[in-house]
Amino acid sequence: MGKPQPEEETEIEYVDRGFSTFNQVQLRVPNEVITRLTLSHNKFTTVPPNISDFVNLEYLNLWNNQIEELPASISTLPALKILNVGMNRLSKLPRGFGSFAKLEILDLTYNNLKEQSLPGNFFFMPTLRALYLGDNDFESFPEDVENLKNLQILVLRENDLIDLPQQLSSLDKLRELHIQGNRLQVIPPALGNLELIDNGRHSTKTLRVQNNPWIKPLQDAYIQGSSNGFWSYVRSDNYRHLYNSHPRGVGSPPPKRNKDKKISRQGKPQRPC
Repeated sequence: MGKPQPEEETEIEYVDRGFSTFNQVQLRVPNEVITRLTLSHNKFTTVPPNISDFVNLEYLNLWNNQIEELPASISTLPALKILNVGMNRLSKLPRGFGSFAKLEILDLTYNNLKEQSLPGNFFFMPTLRALYLGDNDFESFPEDVENLKNLQILVLRENDLIDLPQQLSSLDKLRELHIQGNRLQVIPPALGNLELIDNGRHSTKTLRVQNNPWIKPLQDAYIQGSSNGFWSYVRSDNYRHLYNSHPRGVGSPPPKRNKDKKISRQGKPQRPC
C-alpha cells in the first residue's frame, strides 16, 4: 500500500514496492491528471490496456520489472515524451508501436529484442531524439532507421550486430553512437559522413566502438588513435577501397555470446549496480 497522494499531485512514484499488478497501484487522483508515473524496480509482468487513460502522461518509467508484453494502446498516449521499459523481458513490441505523437526518449535497454521484434512503423517517430537498445539481440539493424530524422543518440552496444545499414549516415543530427560490444568487423564508409568526433574541451559528441572483432586496419586505427583515429580511417579512401572488397569483413564473424543467464531471460530481476 502506498501513501495517499494529495489531490493536486501529478507525479506518482512507487519504486521497489514488490508490486506485481497495476491493481496494487492506488492512485488518489484521476488518471488524466497524472503527468509522471514511476513504477521501476517492481514485479509487473504486464501493462494493462487502460494505460491509455493517462492522457496527460509525459513520463512513464517501468525500468526493472518482469514485463513480457506491452499493450498496443501504450502508443496512443498523446502527451508521452519519455518511455523507459528497460531491463524487462520483452521479446517483441506491439503493432503500431511507432505511433507515439510526441515521444522523444525511448529506453528499451536489456530486453530480448531483435530486428524481427520491431513493428513496421517503429522508425516513424519524427520526434524521437534518443533511442536506447543496448543489451538486446540484434544481429542486423533495419534500414528504416533513416526515418528518425531528429535522432541525436543511438545506443546499440552489447548486441549481436554483424553489420550496420549505410542509411545511418543520413541521420545528420546524430551526436552519439554506441556500437561497442558487438560482432562488427567493418562498417559502411558512408557512416564517416556523421559528425561524431569533437575535439573541443567540452565535447558534446560520443563515439564508442571498442570490443568488436574489427578487421586489422580498423583495429590498428583504434589502438593508435582511439575513436578519433578509428573515425579518421573510416573516412579515408584507403578504407573505402578495402570495404568495397570485403563489405562484410573477412571470414565469419565470431559466434554469439551465450546469453542464457541474462536476467531478462530467467531468474528474478535484480537492481543494477
